[in-house]
Formats: sequence, structure tokens, C-alpha cells
Amino acid sequence: MDIAALDAVQIELAPGASLILPAILAILMFAVALDVHVGDFAQLRTRPGRFLGAAAAQIIGLPLVTLALIHVLSPPPSIALGMIVVACCPGGNVSNFLTHLARGDTALSVSLTATSSLAAALLTPVSILFWTSLYGPADALVESIEVSPIPFVLQTTLLLAVPLAIGMGIAHRFPRTAHRLRPVFLVAGLLGLASMVIGGVSTNWALFTATAGSVLVIAMIHNAVAFGVGAASARLLGFETAGRRSVTFEVGIQNTGLGLVILLGQFEGVGGAAAITALWAVWHLFSGGALAGFYRGLDWVRSQKSAETAP
Repeated sequence: MDIAALDAVQIELAPGASLILPAILAILMFAVALDVHVGDFAQLRTRPGRFLGAAAAQIIGLPLVTLALIHVLSPPPSIALGMIVVACCPGGNVSNFLTHLARGDTALSVSLTATSSLAAALLTPVSILFWTSLYGPADALVESIEVSPIPFVLQTTLLLAVPLAIGMGIAHRFPRTAHRLRPVFLVAGLLGLASMVIGGVSTNWALFTATAGSVLVIAMIHNAVAFGVGAASARLLGFETAGRRSVTFEVGIQNTGLGLVILLGQFEGVGGAAAITALWAVWHLFSGGALAGFYRGLDWVRSQKSAETAP
């Protein structure tokens, strides 16, 4: 089935969703903020040049390359919108775990995630509108949805900034409490989001399943490109091996949950955008795990060669 059919699909949410979705967004960002501490920004003080370069790779580099990829693939407008939204989201906390698993620079990964999460309060909504405006079909789709730029930016910034500030305050003053609260709010937010998505797609289940394979291929290509942007940027910035792995995961792993909530709440749940964002959310866990396994295997091979050549 032609994935262009997803452009005409709108995820129908349950009554009261206009109140529930902002709450889910606030809960998810609050959970993220509970794991952000002042010390996480240490890399910004010790290595400002390379650190800011790595942050720019995610905030500017990934959306820019995504726009180029969209021009190459020419996906339907709703798919293009979803790709842009994913690229404009901050890094996901899973990148910290994968970096540790791959023997990367975990401190750098944590610093980058904390910085992108903090900056997301303003940059995410502004970036979505900016990069979408540069691709005509997606821009026309946004205009047809009648998304008002100023209210969208103000509402999204408020919904992101307030829970971020409160969560960071609790993490700073009551770290033990924050440690206990984080998994509770994270699970609650993700379960709430999952229930909204499942309930919303049920009315168009046949269409989503028929197009899932084609959309997944685009998500896989986009995710591979994201990892490539991270790896290439880290090499150009002169990071050592551990640092390169950290930046690779930081750019390749995105907070797709945030993207889904924004799409459902602010963009009327347009089908193609929600579909590719949801598939991204699942796929990048598998691809990230595989890449971490590859890095560990590479380390093992190198250690064996070193042992063989040792006197």
C-alpha cells in the first residue's frame, strides 16, 4: 500500500486528550529533569570547544542532514514532518546506557544529554517550525493543520520549561528523592503515551500495519544517517575513541517520546508523522544495542591482536 495514504490519516484520540497529552509531556520532561544535575554540565567548562561542537552536531547538524535526506528520498509530507520532528528532539537518556555499554565517555554523554534536554524547552519547537518551513510539502501540511507559530512555541516551551525547572530543583535539593521518583514518573509517562497511541491507531490499524514495512525502512535509513552524523562530527572535532562513541550515540538516539507527544498534541496526530516517530522509537533501541555490541566486539579483537603482538 502507498504510504502517501498516511497523509490523510489523523490519529483519533479519546475525549479529554487535549488535557491528558500536555500532562504526559510534563510528566516525561519532569522525569528527565530528575536525572539532571549541575555536575552534568562539567564538560562544558573543561572542554567548551569540542563540547559545543558536539551539541551543534545534534541541534543543527542532524536537522540539516535530515532535510537533505528528505530531498533525496522524497517521502510523503507527513513522513517528512515526522523525520524533522525526530531530528529536532533532544537526545534520549538511553544514549547514556549505550555509551557505557560500548565503553564510551559516559560523562560526556551525560553532559550532552543534559544540555540538549535543557535547551529543548525553547529550541525544539522553534527548530521544528524552522526546518519544516524549508521543505515545501511539509510546510504546506503544517499550514493545512493551522498550527499557529507563536502559540505553538509559547505553549510547548512552557510545558517543557516548567517541569524541567521543578525536576532539576528537586534533583539538586533532594537527590535521593529524585532518584526514587524518576522511574515512577518515567513509567507513568511512557504508559500514558503508549495507551494514547494504541487507542488512536486502532481505528486505522489495517492501514498502519500495511504501510509499517515501508515506513520502517525510511526510519532505519534516517537512524543510520543520524549515527553517521554523530560519528563524522566527533571525528572532525578531534574526539578520542571513547568520545567519538559518545557523540555517535548522542546524535543517533533521540527522545522520540517527546516527539510523539508534540505530534499528537500540536499537529493533530497526522498519521505518517506519528508512524515514523513511533517506529523510530522502537528501531533505535535495536540499532543502538547492535552498535554497542559492535564496539565491544571491536575492542575484543583489538585486545586479542595486542596480546598476540606483545613480547
